[in-house]
Amino acid sequence: MRQAWLRCAGASLLADPSGALFWPEHSLLVVADLHFEKGSSIARFGSLLPPYDTRATLACLEAVLARHAPRTVISLGDGFHDGDASARLAPTDRAQLAALVARHDWIWLVGNHDPRPPAGFGGRSEIEWQVGGATFRHLPADRPDGPEIAGHLHPSARVTVRGRRMTRPCFISDARRMILPSFGVYTGGLDVFDPAIAGLFADGFEVALLGDGRVHRLPKARLDRGSRADGLGIKRLGRPSWA
Repeated sequence: MRQAWLRCAGASLLADPSGALFWPEHSLLVVADLHFEKGSSIARFGSLLPPYDTRATLACLEAVLARHAPRTVISLGDGFHDGDASARLAPTDRAQLAALVARHDWIWLVGNHDPRPPAGFGGRSEIEWQVGGATFRHLPADRPDGPEIAGHLHPSARVTVRGRRMTRPCFISDARRMILPSFGVYTGGLDVFDPAIAGLFADGFEVALLGDGRVHRLPKARLDRGSRADGLGIKRLGRPSWA
């Protein structure tokens, strides 16, 4: 497991290959866009997918929580894919999620998919949260009045390695703003050169791509342009191995 240190909000933050962010100084773990029960939501409209996305996301979440043992966890909104998602959770998944929340000081930030996170899982619901001078929120602000850590946009980037092009979820950041990759296994990505993302980083940025048990920091100039969002929105569980 190879993680990467990123600088943002005047602090050193640890980017985990799972897509989670750990702030050791505050014993804080941050995840974005879990989208529990996205698969069952899509299935209602006729696109049948294996109904195991929540279980797989929970397994990844439990592993990263065990790895870092944080005191506090912030979910950056869209923890649930829709307002009825909690009712579709399997009993075992419901029990596992409730147990994870109970072990930590858990903060559910509201998102556009879950403006009212369902009750019954513990933790507390907030619109925004501040730690160490940084504001945590779901949707990046157009003009934040200070350091910001957000989700919502599911950043991804494309790079050519040994003649092979690949697109991977990524962290994107500068000194004052960071956007996390989506954590849910059935979530796709929006290319970092899309105006919705690039327009938030007028003075440049770097990315930290998720690889096979590794995080790879790359400057903007190292990336390929022209990638597009995955229309179905499924994140591959397998990661390419880069030397």
